[in-house]
Amino acid sequence: MSLTGDLGRSTRLGLAEKVWSINWGLILLVSTLAAVGFATLYSAANGQWDPWASKQIMRYLVAVAVMIGVALVDLRTWFRLAYPIYFLSLVLLIAVEVRGAIGMGAQRWIDLGIIQLQPSEIMKVAVVLAGARYFHTLNFDEIGRPTRLIIPVLGVLLPAALVLKQPDLGTAMMLILGAATIFYLAGVRIWMFALAIAGGLGALPVAWRFLRDYQRQRLYTFLDPENDPLGAGYHSLQSKIAIGSGGTFGKGFLLGTQSHLNFLPEKQTDFIFTMIAEEWGLVGGLALIGLYTLVLIYGFAIAFRSRSHFGRMLALGITVNMFLYVFINTAMVMGLIPVVGVPLPLISYGGTAMLTVMFGFGLLMSVYVHRDVRIGRYGEGEG
Repeated sequence: MSLTGDLGRSTRLGLAEKVWSINWGLILLVSTLAAVGFATLYSAANGQWDPWASKQIMRYLVAVAVMIGVALVDLRTWFRLAYPIYFLSLVLLIAVEVRGAIGMGAQRWIDLGIIQLQPSEIMKVAVVLAGARYFHTLNFDEIGRPTRLIIPVLGVLLPAALVLKQPDLGTAMMLILGAATIFYLAGVRIWMFALAIAGGLGALPVAWRFLRDYQRQRLYTFLDPENDPLGAGYHSLQSKIAIGSGGTFGKGFLLGTQSHLNFLPEKQTDFIFTMIAEEWGLVGGLALIGLYTLVLIYGFAIAFRSRSHFGRMLALGITVNMFLYVFINTAMVMGLIPVVGVPLPLISYGGTAMLTVMFGFGLLMSVYVHRDVRIGRYGEGEG
């Protein structure tokens, strides 16, 4: 069989067939999560569409179009674009340092007029793309050589350092954990992870010296939130009070007292899960986590059906990124980990986070649509 005669299943699919091949069940789940976000933002504004819900709906409609467009692009094209996307994201991160907009004490955004672009969110997906491509080109023996890991390690640490400088500890942590997942899936040896963890623990005293005062205070607060209930411990304590007050079935839609009386900080962004738990209770919170779990199951199923190593690693990386978003945000608001700035995907208010998450889902869909494509070492199809 010639190479040009059979480059994989996707080359024989027309546009209509590709659209039909999209996993519409996953889109329904994603849309359901987004609808929960719209309703919660409506409630956060005391029963008003403005200023959050209406904008979030418009962003979602644009993001859905982006997701479907990304899904229809051949997986080999994303293989070839992986490095350019990574370097563009890196340039944008550097641009933040030069001309970034400052908000809430951090320099994380580039003001494009119609949107405040947060390059660190884009980098979460770019690292997964670049890592999946790099390790696709190596065999198992090559991955076992420490010298082969120098480039990908630097490719993770450089953007993580730039994000940490903004400062954004939560996103930097997600970049490192997401990259570590790709390393593990690619076959990096366990002893290398053990060595890296040991080195990280040994560097903690040095890292402590470079933390900002507020970051150190967050760690102190995590260990003893009652020490400063009206200062550093306020966010964590109010969040736990709101979650506890929701009980089993919650206080009802639009009836959350902690949120509507403005005791709950950042109720439209980082602490939006707290508001859901207050209004809908334990049942509502578990139902939301159940929806996320179904999305994760879809992601893993798509990964395991892909016939290309690049597709499997990309789908698993995107899925694990989603898990990290959900786990870190919910654990943070429940006081299980220190407070860090990680939004709840598809629920929290935010433009770049919404577009980035949907772009990631688009890549996941592309893996599904082109699941029978085989990708050679340099991105060519295999007959």
